[in-house]
Amino acid sequence: MEPMIARRVLLAAAVVCAAGLFSAARAAAPGPLLAGARAIDITPRTFPVYVNGMFTERKAGRAQDRLHARCLVLAAGPTRLAVVVVDSCLIPRSLLDEAKALASAKTGIPTENMLISATHTHSAPAAMGALGCPADAGYVKFLPGRIAEGIRLAAESLTPARVGHAVVDAPGQTNCRRWILRPDRVRFDPFGRRTVRAMMHPGYQNPDFVGPAGPIDPALSILAVQSVRGRPIALLANYSMHYYGSGILSADYFGLFAKKVEQALGGGADGAPVVGIMSQGTSGDLHWMDYSRPKKPQTMAAYADGLARLACEAYKRIKFAHSVPVAMRERKLTLPVRMPDKDRLTWARKIIAELAEGKKHGTWQRVYSREQIHVHEAPLRELKLQALRIGEMGIVAIPCEVYGITGLKIKARSPLVPTVNFELANGAEGYIPPPEQHALGGYTTWEARSARLEVHAEPKIVDAVLGLLEDVAGKPRREPAIPHGAYAKAVLASKPLAYWRMEDISGPEATDSSGSDCRGRYEDGVAFYLSGPGRASFSGQGAINRAAHFAGGRMTAGLEGLGDAYTIELWFWNGLPSDARPVTGYLFSRGRDGAEGAPGDHLGIGGTHEKRAKGRLIFFNGNKQAELLVGRSEIGLRRWHHVALVRRGRKVAVYLDGETKAEIAGEADVAAGARTGQVFVGGRCDSFANFEGKIDEVAVYGRALTADQIALHYAASGR
Repeated sequence: MEPMIARRVLLAAAVVCAAGLFSAARAAAPGPLLAGARAIDITPRTFPVYVNGMFTERKAGRAQDRLHARCLVLAAGPTRLAVVVVDSCLIPRSLLDEAKALASAKTGIPTENMLISATHTHSAPAAMGALGCPADAGYVKFLPGRIAEGIRLAAESLTPARVGHAVVDAPGQTNCRRWILRPDRVRFDPFGRRTVRAMMHPGYQNPDFVGPAGPIDPALSILAVQSVRGRPIALLANYSMHYYGSGILSADYFGLFAKKVEQALGGGADGAPVVGIMSQGTSGDLHWMDYSRPKKPQTMAAYADGLARLACEAYKRIKFAHSVPVAMRERKLTLPVRMPDKDRLTWARKIIAELAEGKKHGTWQRVYSREQIHVHEAPLRELKLQALRIGEMGIVAIPCEVYGITGLKIKARSPLVPTVNFELANGAEGYIPPPEQHALGGYTTWEARSARLEVHAEPKIVDAVLGLLEDVAGKPRREPAIPHGAYAKAVLASKPLAYWRMEDISGPEATDSSGSDCRGRYEDGVAFYLSGPGRASFSGQGAINRAAHFAGGRMTAGLEGLGDAYTIELWFWNGLPSDARPVTGYLFSRGRDGAEGAPGDHLGIGGTHEKRAKGRLIFFNGNKQAELLVGRSEIGLRRWHHVALVRRGRKVAVYLDGETKAEIAGEADVAAGARTGQVFVGGRCDSFANFEGKIDEVAVYGRALTADQIALHYAASGR
């Protein structure tokens, strides 16, 4: 391309880009705000009704409490939009598109400016078929008109208003329900394969499980709407907790929260009742149970009351504005599904035929055989994604069950702070595990209508909604940096060749914080963004230190110029008992990938193979040399430890938890594999006895650090 032409093309592109941002900013320009809200009863009129939310069908003959569609309509200048939260488990896009068309005809609000989501109560009429339960045909006909009527009533109650937002953490109210199984406790999936390394609801302190597979999002976010005179109109909350568990039919804790908020805030604007709304956040792998501790007695009413009190306290601190930018964008994204292969379809059809003949099969086989046919018949799925801007708050709508880590990704990069994520909005396309979670298997990955999208659906959806947020914000997404606390600064001051802080929120690349750009690569079998060793010394005040959880995979990297004298230091949290296998797990390895006999340097924790090494740190230089050095101390289970391996020619020293007296001190031959620059974290070079637990703050130095230098690093952690 000629230079002059190239400059013109670049100038034209810049003008188009700037025009796009200006258009978005202009659409979101501040204007006087109008708001209206209504809650409309959607409890079925006739019984019995099918109730989905479990593996098999259920029926309800009455309602335990009333179900509602809670509707909020906002208008600013030419923009009008509706946000609706429905007491339902799952609602198909076809039903919601019908409700939107009816509502648009009544109100004039464009359908693309309507966000309708489900609370995900597992105790509501089946608005769509799922797993072993069919849709309730009568309720499917009834629901769209009721939703549309709620939007109409909210639109007719528009009144001059002001709006504000707040975010408060409620970390004790949600926990990861998906836990990683021990490698010797791997389970079978419904298709007869031994693939389940992670499963939901492990049970309290179940010894078969190592720890949670992902982080939580503890943020309770609220959007509050008042009349210009300060009378409450609506309080829209969002929290990432799956559902509590109630009798049927019931709005679950979502309905209780709404009632408690309405009672606390008193009368609404112009005599209309205030509308409390609890929407579903990114809770695909989250629930209220803390499986790391003994079970504690608690009621659903107490749970809802605790969240309502937090929301109402935050409400008191909100600063309201009556003129704010309001904008909404929508995009359709088509994704393929994970299609069952020929053998899977043969298996499914055989079971279906046998069921028709009266033969018995297990529940999972019955359910998932039929699900394979559903998946096979719909190879592509079109998702409707949305982003809203209300003042400086962003709202994202995704028609899937979304993991907590995915919500954190969107919040970290959104150009709007705060940003709130609504899952199961504008449809129900099943779970979207991040790619690394697919490798761990389990219910939320099994091919069915509840989890059928392609393995890389999650990053594609994240990128798409961030693009929509850029549109409504009129500015680009953020690029978050990893904050360094005192410990990290001490490590960096010692000039490591590479420093992998293990703060990565996604893979497969491991970020190097040393400045050398020595990036590592995670294999399948690693989960991201778990909590690391605490204290502000790692990631700074107010920041959560993150770590990677190794569940069969490794992190690999190549280090140019790594010689016979080097140091590796890291923090580790072992989740596997020392009586589980011959070697409990290898933390670090230097050698050639897949080398027979594993010649190299290997630091790990001993197991049952040798009594003196059981539960203690070990250094091993491969099967040929077979020299084993053993530590003095037993390594505690599920506790964070700091370890440093120092190699200087034949001399080996290992230091534990800041002690200047070596835990291991001895000599071992330098095996051929130990002269390579290839290193492995969380496993051995031949993948024998890979580590099971969390690893954090991995630094490699091209020299032998002294015991005092290592102790100073440990002291900087404040532990």
